[in-house]
Amino acid sequence: MKSYHSGKFRDFYFILINQTVMAFNGLKEYVAHLEEQGELVRIRHQVSPDQEMTEITDRVSKSPGGGKALLFENNGTSFPVLINSFGSERRINLALGHQSLDEISREIEELFKDLTGPAAGLLDKVKKIPTLSRIASWMPKRKGGRGACQEVVMPIPDVNNLPVLKCWPADGGPFVTLPCVVTRDPETGIRNVGMYRMQVFDGQTTGMHWHKHKTGARHYELYKKMGKRMPVAVVLGGDPAYTYAATAPLPDQIDEYMLAGFLRKKKVTLVKCLTHDLEVPEDADFIIEGFVDPTEPLVWEGPFGDHTGFYSLADWYPKFHITCITHRREAIYPATIVGIPPQEDAYIGLATEKIFLAPMRLTMIPELKDLYLPPAGVAHNLTLAGIEKRFAGQAQKTMHAMWGAGQMMFNKIMVVTDASNPWQPDLEAFVKRTSERIDVCQDLIFSNGPMDVLDHSSAAFAFGSKMGLDATSRFPEESEGRWTGPELVMAGTDLTGALQAVSYVKGIQTALLDKGISVLILAIEKGDGFEFAKWCNELRTIPSVRRVKIVVAVDAGLPLADLDSIVWYVTGNMDPKRDCRQVLASDQQEANQIFMDGTAKSQRFDGFKRDWPNPVVSSAAVIERIDALWETLQLGPWLPSPSRSYLPLKKGDGAIAE
Repeated sequence: MKSYHSGKFRDFYFILINQTVMAFNGLKEYVAHLEEQGELVRIRHQVSPDQEMTEITDRVSKSPGGGKALLFENNGTSFPVLINSFGSERRINLALGHQSLDEISREIEELFKDLTGPAAGLLDKVKKIPTLSRIASWMPKRKGGRGACQEVVMPIPDVNNLPVLKCWPADGGPFVTLPCVVTRDPETGIRNVGMYRMQVFDGQTTGMHWHKHKTGARHYELYKKMGKRMPVAVVLGGDPAYTYAATAPLPDQIDEYMLAGFLRKKKVTLVKCLTHDLEVPEDADFIIEGFVDPTEPLVWEGPFGDHTGFYSLADWYPKFHITCITHRREAIYPATIVGIPPQEDAYIGLATEKIFLAPMRLTMIPELKDLYLPPAGVAHNLTLAGIEKRFAGQAQKTMHAMWGAGQMMFNKIMVVTDASNPWQPDLEAFVKRTSERIDVCQDLIFSNGPMDVLDHSSAAFAFGSKMGLDATSRFPEESEGRWTGPELVMAGTDLTGALQAVSYVKGIQTALLDKGISVLILAIEKGDGFEFAKWCNELRTIPSVRRVKIVVAVDAGLPLADLDSIVWYVTGNMDPKRDCRQVLASDQQEANQIFMDGTAKSQRFDGFKRDWPNPVVSSAAVIERIDALWETLQLGPWLPSPSRSYLPLKKGDGAIAE
């Protein structure tokens, strides 16, 4: 993930403030610390990496607060598996060695102000020398010889000796899911550490799933132009700060191991790989060395049950050839699962929004006071931004600035509100206040731009539309010509009877209306003759429907009582410009309206030309196996399978909806 900030701040980004934090020498130390803090459960019963670990972890990670970290000690290999180790706010703080994520953000802000403040005189400049010296003191350092990560060298490198997970039933195979992939720009020599899933094809080859927008893919294209093999090293484990740093939205010029050194308050010690000259943390648990040959054909990689909650479908990606695998004695294999939120990655995202709020505000969006990426929005689909508004149009300025900032370019729906209208601690109250304030015809803007490669709903691959919603207070310049109709609120019972006769409607959710939030959610089952625009017109023949601001259509089978599920499903399935229909009120008894199509799309009913993926759920057989095993696992009270709630949404057993 790259980058939310630029300019002068890059030069001084990672500096230490004197403070005691904890650095971990390998995952064994981190596991011991988690256990000491009551944050780990050891599972000694044999559990297969083929879908069973996923089903257990999915239940635990969706329990209140994210459950516990899990250590699967008996999995058919020589190495235990650590999973869900970042999967709560407390554990992400433990992993990064701080009391709170806000503490890290404050450090960065204070350091930035210290370094970029006025220094007119010589004395002022001299005062900055201690701070500047700390920059160098936390740069990664190199050492000769071998590191702990190279204590054991596999005689014949075979990735099948590791407990690599096959996570979901329609996955293309087992995937390495927490790899820190080290590459180097062949022109500048600058190192990058990114996180790209790796599908295991056989003992010596995997896929390398770097998207076109990622730094690893850019390095690959440079090697391709040069006609040279690209050395690659894959780091697994070590200090958990290494794993977080590989996901962080840094500029190309900033070494991820500088960030890790800042977070752990201890510089990262690097050693040279055994089969090429890339360098890796000496205290990692595993190192997989190899190369990508840009001259050879791409390979068919995937599908994979992804963090969007849907399968990312198979496509062509480079092949990674393994030349060497080394590991520590008593190494622990790190893994994660992704799927329908919330999962462990939600807390990694929480760390990113907290840590990188200060750089965004201090370098390009000074009005930005708070940022929230709800887990149901799977990082890119929904962003809430709180600003200190000083002039008309500032919300729109914020939207465009953020859409032009690194990975925020992938955002699909952005809500900008006043910082005085906080979403914490009561998100529902925030939604109510926001719904009362907005006009869905006058306060929305639509734009086009790049989308995440994993977005399945955009009409074109990695390109689609975005929607910005201005929920800020109005300046006089923004009030001219606004609709002044009365606020229309009704009870859900005013609608339920009439809606039962509307075509295709199979379920009605009026809980939000009953709370004074002008949103109606309808579950539908499309049939012959369905057209979304015609269906909206049919709804509008009911007078009480015309009083509702927002009408949302989802597929029958989605659990309508779970609002997080609705947010996940709708934001994932929408291309905003295509799937939103705005209608202006014709008199004072109506509301300006927006109809949102959050259903799965198809060629038959919607003219959608790309393949549509199924949601990510376990198979019935795996669910039943874990149900039967639960008491033996000693994980506490029985937890039902989250997949059961979403099985009705599946169309066929494959990754592609039939």
